[in-house]
Amino acid sequence: MKLKIDIIVVYIQRYNKGHEVDFVPPITGIHLAALTPPEHQVRVIHQQVEKVNFDTDADLVCLSFFSGFTPEAYRLASEFRRRGKLVVGGGPHATFWPEEVRQHCDSVITGEAESVWAGMLRDAANGELKPVYRGEPLSLDEVPTPRYDLLPNNYFVRRVVQATRGCPFSCSFCSVPTINPGFRVRPVEAVLKDIEYDDFPFWWQRKVVWFWDDNLTAQRTYVKSLLKKMIPLKKWWLTQASMDIVKDEELMGLMRDSGCIGIFFGVESFLSDSLKDANKRQNKIDHYKDIFDIVHANGIAVMAGFIAGFDHDTADSVEEMADNLLDVGVDVPFMSVLTPYKGTPLYEKLKDEQRLLDERGWEYYNGFNVAFRPKNMTPEELLEAHRKLWRKAFSPSHVTQRMHRAVTRLRPGAAWLSLFMNSFYGLKRLRGNLPVDMASDKGYGGRSTERVQQIFDRPGLLESTGAPQ
Repeated sequence: MKLKIDIIVVYIQRYNKGHEVDFVPPITGIHLAALTPPEHQVRVIHQQVEKVNFDTDADLVCLSFFSGFTPEAYRLASEFRRRGKLVVGGGPHATFWPEEVRQHCDSVITGEAESVWAGMLRDAANGELKPVYRGEPLSLDEVPTPRYDLLPNNYFVRRVVQATRGCPFSCSFCSVPTINPGFRVRPVEAVLKDIEYDDFPFWWQRKVVWFWDDNLTAQRTYVKSLLKKMIPLKKWWLTQASMDIVKDEELMGLMRDSGCIGIFFGVESFLSDSLKDANKRQNKIDHYKDIFDIVHANGIAVMAGFIAGFDHDTADSVEEMADNLLDVGVDVPFMSVLTPYKGTPLYEKLKDEQRLLDERGWEYYNGFNVAFRPKNMTPEELLEAHRKLWRKAFSPSHVTQRMHRAVTRLRPGAAWLSLFMNSFYGLKRLRGNLPVDMASDKGYGGRSTERVQQIFDRPGLLESTGAPQ
């Protein structure tokens, strides 16, 4: 039997007024589509930018989601199953909570899907779908080019590429080492094929490459080989990396010459004790500015992530991060709330200490809300401190200073990145378009937490989706 398959990348709105611009798609949907045998018909729906059609003619609906989007995934599953569709759930949440997901879906895929995707589709076509498919890590030698042709035009950047998988570090809050164990690389020629794909409507979509890697530069011999071959392609590209790359002058030169315009660093905190909490001992606070100066000297923008809520954080230290990140030269900051995802040491620690807020549903696990009891604040105080940090970091004064520095010290592509991203977040700040507070009436789908339960078909579903003991 030939299947019609809808792959839905689930999403719940995370800003009060939505996104002004949708930057970049997740790679999951178009990756799974590329793995789909050609006899089947496949569509990819990104709920962030597309409406879900419950009256689809698909035979099989596959939902990919992480914990913060779980309530919406269960709502979709309920609606599709009510219409007689087979529903498969997968992604990080399904990997760690397969028994729970199985209550709402006909089948569950855990782990990395490559090893089980074709078999699952074969079983579905034969009416023999199994309850659980346990994906195992495989070599990346046979990973195909993503189905970029299935992406909607809504995304500003459309070429997302994965060259490596995994990360050698073990941060306390990160589930990557559990979901993607080890560190693996794709053949350089296969990565170059993805980078050379140019069937996009706009020049910047043909110009920009967004590496969907957790730590592209972890294996130096490999990445240097890749970057040398990228130089003639004259692309602009972005990635994540660890701050120790600045010690390798050859690597920094290759990054510059191959068109790197932005590097995302997981800075996390300006408190040494909080870095210990995060198991980020490789980060040295006194060196932040020197490290970023080296990146800037190569004309590359510094994107950096900060997390509020470690055990040594206070409301004051969280708010002070706005000035700290400006002082050390961060060009584009990303600021989140500490979130205890299962599969992380942080989750186990907070569970053992009975600090998980079990009454709060999965919608709180979205990186912008509080799902645990902090040590030095109440959950409400942590949320307010994060919002104050966010408002100050994207205030007109801070945005203007970062934009001015971008045009005076960065190369054109990097300056363009900084100007665009700061304009994006600065506009959100001016419009009052802050991250959604899930406890308010602007929470999940415009519904307060107490009212989320009403969207499901059967009573008690909200309780079943809350963080278990």
